[in-house]
Amino acid sequence: MTAEERQRRIVDAARHCGSVDVTALAAQLGVAKETVRRDLRALEDHGLVRRTHGGAYPVESAGFETTLAFRTTMHVPEKRRVAAAAAELLGDAETVFVDEGFTPQLTAEALPGAAAGRPLTVVTASLATAGVLAEAENVTVLLLGGRVRPGTLATVDHWTTKMLAGFVIDLAYVGANGISREHGLTTPDPAVSEVKAQAIRASRRTVFLGVHTKFGATSFCRFAGVPDLDAIVTSSRLPASEAHRYSLLGPQVIRA
Repeated sequence: MTAEERQRRIVDAARHCGSVDVTALAAQLGVAKETVRRDLRALEDHGLVRRTHGGAYPVESAGFETTLAFRTTMHVPEKRRVAAAAAELLGDAETVFVDEGFTPQLTAEALPGAAAGRPLTVVTASLATAGVLAEAENVTVLLLGGRVRPGTLATVDHWTTKMLAGFVIDLAYVGANGISREHGLTTPDPAVSEVKAQAIRASRRTVFLGVHTKFGATSFCRFAGVPDLDAIVTSSRLPASEAHRYSLLGPQVIRA
């Protein structure tokens, strides 16, 4: 097996399982652990995986994106902590944009409680989030129209962005497939990128929420810079030193 073939199998395994382990890969491929580590370094240099202690996980790109169903199985306790902390930033906002994705959906579930019974209007492109909030008391849901992406069950394209452009929103909760100090917030699909960018333009405050694996990752389409954010909410697994580096660019950084 050539190095190229071996690395292709590693990427396929990471994308199928969500992560890979050096020891397991060495056994499956019949090579030394150091060979696997060398392959992972090469794949990381090409932006296909991010290395962790003892393994790696795939980076979402123009050619690969996880589905909403898959995201509901990964880092769930972390995502719930992040969502709860993000909901606490609601403040006196009366109109809120909630992005597509599982962590924003969890945040949406916490918003009725954070609003403490006062009226709240939630604008979203996510069918899943709209369904979660549809019967919540004191919450009005505005579902943005457009083409529905099958993997994420969210609407995109000009119908979605045109509707968003007509609003002035108090607070936007946005996610991303990657966030880095150099490249900002990125996502694989240009259509999704446009929706996120328009939501940020329409909003007075913007909160990014995402677990530690999002940091340092870069995808295809950039829709915002770190200085465009008012706050970043992530998990305590992001090192405090790294959180501080992001805070120096402007946003408040909360580790839950």
